[in-house]
Amino acid sequence: MYFSANYGEARERFLAAARDRGAHLESFPLGELRGARGEPLSTDVARIGASRGPCVLVLVSDTHGAEGFAGSACQLRALHEAAWTGLSVVLVHALNPFGFSHRRRVNEDNIDVNRNFVDHAAVPPDGGYGTLHSALLPTDWDGPGHAEADALLLAHAGRLGVREVQQIVTSGQYTHPDGLFYGGSAPSWSHQTWHTIIREYLTGYERVAYIDLHTGLGERAAAEPIFRGGLDPGAPRRARAWYGGALTNSEEGTSSSTPIGGNSARALLQDLGGAEITAITCEFGTQDGLTVLRALQADNWLWQQHEPVDAERVARIGQLMREAFDPPDKRWRADVLDRGTAVIGQAAAGVLAESIR
Repeated sequence: MYFSANYGEARERFLAAARDRGAHLESFPLGELRGARGEPLSTDVARIGASRGPCVLVLVSDTHGAEGFAGSACQLRALHEAAWTGLSVVLVHALNPFGFSHRRRVNEDNIDVNRNFVDHAAVPPDGGYGTLHSALLPTDWDGPGHAEADALLLAHAGRLGVREVQQIVTSGQYTHPDGLFYGGSAPSWSHQTWHTIIREYLTGYERVAYIDLHTGLGERAAAEPIFRGGLDPGAPRRARAWYGGALTNSEEGTSSSTPIGGNSARALLQDLGGAEITAITCEFGTQDGLTVLRALQADNWLWQQHEPVDAERVARIGQLMREAFDPPDKRWRADVLDRGTAVIGQAAAGVLAESIR
């Protein structure tokens, strides 16, 4: 009911639902770039409630483009069904609209937006990605180059261990613009837009409950709340109180995600130094990690090609990406909506309770 077929439909439904709730709306257009259907691209912000006050709930979708369908659906359901009393809510729809429209996890410059929030004058050192790069980018997709790359990647996994390879691959790299999990060489459009939204919409609240909605990691359809921090030492306590035993922490090795640099919560911590922040990523699992990685490899290979690729292969790779980040599975979608709604409710109740202590 709440899942959309494409970015354009998701955007129109979000805007309509926000208007029906009487939200304050603002759009941030992505220049002259167009989407897969020729449509204009934009990050849209809806605020319900006061523009400043004791507390705000922030829901962000589509930091990773192809993952935007589930986040958008959760936002749409919240706009239609949630009753927020005494709480301001800011919904950021499609932080990476190019990736959403083209069903890519990365943005228009092959940048992983959730690795882009770093000091680009002093990026993290290469944690070993360079040794794996050739294994992640096969010279072909259906031929011997792919088989050789797979063999090399398996050899690395056998030598280092699967978790260590995951850490090296996914933590974020800043040396190979054509590679996976590339964090960029400068702030991306989404990076700059997110800082603008923070300054314009989140400054002035005493407490911020932040949820960044993602898919692709963890148990299938589970809504895993992954702690992303807060400036004060009480942030872990609050997050455990709000989300209970389901809360995980990549820094402690308990989450489906390994520690990553440059995620979107970092911008909150930079810009809202005076606020009490409780930030999580909410991950909805889809497939096992190797299958998801294979989809990312295929998509990256496709977009690196300078010659046209046959339609059948394009369709097969598109299906890999869909199964990895937006499965057309009714049971999965129903579970994602129910479990995502529960996590959003926990955040709303938690930040409200903190504001009246």
